[in-house]
Amino acid sequence: MNGGGEGLAAPATSGAATAPLDWRFSQVFGERTAGEEVQEVDIISAIEFDRTGDHLATGDRGGRVVLFERTDAKDHGGHRKDLERMDYSISRHPEFRYKTEFQSHEPEFDYLKSLEIEEKINKIRWCQTANGALFLLSTNDKTIKFWKVQEKKVKKVSELNVDRSKSMGNGPFVGGTPASSKPYLANGVCKEKPIGFPSNDTSFPSGGSPSLHLPLVTSPETSLVARCRRVYAHAHDYHINSISNNSDGETFISADDLRINLWNLEISNQSFNIVDVKPTNMEDLTEVITSAEFHPTHCNTLAYSSSKGSIRLIDLRQSALCDNHSKLFEEQEAPGSRSFFTEIIASVSDIKFAKNGRHILSRDYMTLKLWDINMDSGPVATFQVHEYLRPKLCDLYENDSIFDKFECCLSGDGGRVATGSYSNMFRVFGCSEGSTEATTLEASKNPMRRQVQTPSRPSRSVGNLPRVLRRGADNSGADTNGNAFDFTTKLLHLAWHPTENSLACAASNSLYMYYA
Repeated sequence: MNGGGEGLAAPATSGAATAPLDWRFSQVFGERTAGEEVQEVDIISAIEFDRTGDHLATGDRGGRVVLFERTDAKDHGGHRKDLERMDYSISRHPEFRYKTEFQSHEPEFDYLKSLEIEEKINKIRWCQTANGALFLLSTNDKTIKFWKVQEKKVKKVSELNVDRSKSMGNGPFVGGTPASSKPYLANGVCKEKPIGFPSNDTSFPSGGSPSLHLPLVTSPETSLVARCRRVYAHAHDYHINSISNNSDGETFISADDLRINLWNLEISNQSFNIVDVKPTNMEDLTEVITSAEFHPTHCNTLAYSSSKGSIRLIDLRQSALCDNHSKLFEEQEAPGSRSFFTEIIASVSDIKFAKNGRHILSRDYMTLKLWDINMDSGPVATFQVHEYLRPKLCDLYENDSIFDKFECCLSGDGGRVATGSYSNMFRVFGCSEGSTEATTLEASKNPMRRQVQTPSRPSRSVGNLPRVLRRGADNSGADTNGNAFDFTTKLLHLAWHPTENSLACAASNSLYMYYA
């Protein structure tokens, strides 16, 4: 399918099985040439679509935020409903173009703690638009900033009193009446009148002076201006790993390893601590917060994950300090399966609510898990992302790859989920009833080049699944061409378009776009 709503996967709770999507390359921004060395500051570290899907933002390790805007919708020359009424065939896939960029964060130094603060953008979140302006939040390890991006008209002065035909470089002032032909003496006195004779002649020629014009201020051009509206600082002792907007449009949360703070967008010098897992004695610390997100429609509900693999749902109406969760989601450990790496690979690196708020998607090192917020006995589905790495965990621990934090995303209808892996690969799984979709794609102009065909048994409906479903296991350590997987290239960040089957993936400093 191309662009529109035809052929979308069935919702997660529906009973219609759908065929796997045929993913195709759309665009790439910042593509590397063969052998080109990538600068550390250019590596993309955050990616986010806005609520409409018409804008896309990326952040990099150099503290820059780059904005892209959709162009194909504008090229149709009308609203979708109008085009459908005219029986206009919409066959184009989503296309984006560079819009603007700005420096969001600069490197800093905390003199009290003798700590360097990187400029790297950890997260970007879009806020509600107003008066044609775009608003977004961006954060590095310590400081959150609220940005406004708006088109400003560039004012220019035109129709000056300049007679270009008579103007001369470095000559007398031009722009007044034409030069007089009356004879002047060397001292500038006119011969026609006695010296010192006062002149009262202030009249203009009849019909006015054609060479005298009032200057006009015009605005023929516009430029995008990014302005930092507010800075939310000095509220986190540890590195910020998450920010999330509330559905009320007024507040947002920020989370670090031990605390979650609630902010009002209009107030930058005060926040409320709503979750605090810091023990009295730091030696008693057993887990840390890894990710946090607001419910998409319930402004009083949010979820946060931990390094022990659990997800806690909290209700802000229960108390001011939400130390007690309303629901706990965790998978019971199988007897005899514990090893040195069990806790490390169980740590949840990212969580996302489905658009309808019914399900939560979580990503740990080895798997994707889909949870039903009404069923806390265990995940309703588990997808193996790269099971072939299990025998290599010791090597991955030695080179610190086991601590890589992969993000995850859901399609707008909740029918599919996606996450990244190594060798710039990413995987797409279907989670509707009867779906066997488990596609492996590469972030390149030919995404199917290294596709691994993965046999998987059919799944049952997410809504009716009583116990965990496991599928998508890929036990090979090499691709279909026999090439070994490269653990130095990893696809950590990706985002799914909110209304269409379109994916944006960040591979190092390149942004790849795909559609189905």
